[in-house]
Amino acid sequence: MDGEISTDEVKELLEDDADVRIVDIRDERNFKHSHIPGSENIPFHELTDRVDELEDDDHIVTVCPHGKASVQAAQLIGSYEGTADARVESMAGGLDKYGMKFGLVREEEQRDEPTDRESPF
Repeated sequence: MDGEISTDEVKELLEDDADVRIVDIRDERNFKHSHIPGSENIPFHELTDRVDELEDDDHIVTVCPHGKASVQAAQLIGSYEGTADARVESMAGGLDKYGMKFGLVREEEQRDEPTDRESPF
């Protein structure tokens, strides 16, 4: 793991269309509810089995609700032989901070899901 990256830096990378992979480690339901535009969902509990999907990437940023679990995810990804040359960072402050500053995209609510949730995390 190469440390943490700020929400501002992540936003700038996305705006510059940089070659970066944003990996959201929350469960699928929470990811569908809201996420960073352009990010992808690899739930933490699937990361060990799916880390090989990241081996050709040069820059990987892990994200979670508050920026704590994403540190562990970044460490796990960084320890994988196939990502040894990649820059692997965790987003400081998590989706909570990113969402407050820049907003998150939301997919259409499923008909069987309640729409009165207090938090997407």
